[in-house]
Amino acid sequence: MNTLQRGERVILGVDPGTNVMGYGVLRTMSNKAEMLAMGVIDMRKESDPYLRLGRIFERVTGVINEFKPDEMAIEAPFFGKNVQSMLKLGRAQGVAIAAAIERQVPIHEYAPTKIKMAITGRGSASKEQVADMLRRMLHLDKDEMPHFMDATDALAVAYCHFMQMQVPHTDNHYRSWKDFAQRNSTRITNR
Repeated sequence: MNTLQRGERVILGVDPGTNVMGYGVLRTMSNKAEMLAMGVIDMRKESDPYLRLGRIFERVTGVINEFKPDEMAIEAPFFGKNVQSMLKLGRAQGVAIAAAIERQVPIHEYAPTKIKMAITGRGSASKEQVADMLRRMLHLDKDEMPHFMDATDALAVAYCHFMQMQVPHTDNHYRSWKDFAQRNSTRITNR
């Protein structure tokens, strides 16, 4: 747990990738968020896929050690047509998740369309639209925006999680079928 002022939280956002992986770090307090950092883990020069995975683990662990996030939000893999690409992306995501688990950071996963919807109001928004909206919401200068959109995508994941934290949730998690039946007795009829 981060040692910040009471009520402050740090969220690490991750946009998984096998060539370039983005990360973004937000500090939140009540209904306000500010960017602490964003960047990329560039693995394009490394040809060995297993060394790339090791680099992901090493760098994500380093970001966690530096910013001590209270939570990590990660983008879920996009289900495309290329199975090999999906497998590689799933490995990269799994290694980033393993780094968070190893440091006992709770993990939350969001679909790409949910992230875009949270930031722009449109699930089909472009990367450029997401980056521009984030720049405005976080009051960033244009020169603070990174060259790689992977970094802004990762910041968007963190901001999406921040917005989800603002929404009151109902407890729809059930321990068992009996727990479900007890809490929903008016919805269940005996026939």
